[in-house]
Amino acid sequence: MFTWTQKLADWLIYDLLNLSLGSKLGDALNFFVYDTIKIFILLGIITIFMGIINSYFPIEKVRVFLTMRKWYGLDYFVASFFGTITPFCSCSSVPLFIGFVKGGIPLGVTFAFLISSPLVDAVSVAIFLGMFGLKVTLIYIVSGIILSMIAGYILGKLKLEHLLTDWVQKLIAARATQQEFEDMENATFANRLPAILQEALSIVKGVAIYIIIGIAIGGIMHGYIPTGFFEQYITADNPLAVPIATIMGIPMYSNAAGVLPIIQVLIQKGIPIGTALSFMMAVVALSIPEAMLLKKVMSSKMLFIFYGVVTACIMILGYLYNLIL
Repeated sequence: MFTWTQKLADWLIYDLLNLSLGSKLGDALNFFVYDTIKIFILLGIITIFMGIINSYFPIEKVRVFLTMRKWYGLDYFVASFFGTITPFCSCSSVPLFIGFVKGGIPLGVTFAFLISSPLVDAVSVAIFLGMFGLKVTLIYIVSGIILSMIAGYILGKLKLEHLLTDWVQKLIAARATQQEFEDMENATFANRLPAILQEALSIVKGVAIYIIIGIAIGGIMHGYIPTGFFEQYITADNPLAVPIATIMGIPMYSNAAGVLPIIQVLIQKGIPIGTALSFMMAVVALSIPEAMLLKKVMSSKMLFIFYGVVTACIMILGYLYNLIL
């Protein structure tokens, strides 16, 4: 599907710019051009597709769906799964978190959604598929859902409701009115399409800078970092590789789409996939900017517990996948 993209990148870098094949700058720029074109094509296609799905199954229905039934534990899976098919970053997940809590959804189930929503989404899945193939993509999806379920379940059992800030109780979640939902449900596809395309464009614009920065970093690593550089620090033989990778990811801020080009290069440089996924999950689910956002809805103690539980789950999954793969 993307053979033409590689040929275009080769022509631009090695023919038009006359850079040498195998040179550090040439390889870095070739990686940047090829991955940028490929990722944005996948991003546009999958975002429009998921916009159509979300138009017919809006997030308000998810909230009602989770509130009106007895799930006997399966609600954690349902919340995690819904999180994977909704294109929300951590910033937009916080208002949804508030709406879910005020709507009566158990806190643990809400946490499962909060974790899975930015961690595994349609955009990152599409990019993962293009970069790593079906097997690794399935591992990534399963990892995100399992992590969200386990962390949500643990946090739910800890009974942390009393640690929510007073601001949560006072803030009214911004949601469409019942009449607006009814109007949206009665709209034809032709009437929905402009809004779907506008939302898709908004999402692409929102993540574009992160993708470009991520690809640029990946290109630099691909062209300039010698093979074997990372192995000496986070190889499979190092028992502390997964914790080191997880801790390294926390100070960074990106969505999954932005960090994926870096993960691709890490794996190419010999980093075990479990260690690489731990790094990515920490970047997406445990960033410091997200902590600043969550501080609005959680007390310091609750935030510390939340980060601690998610960090432990990320490390366990990292070790598990390194072991089985």
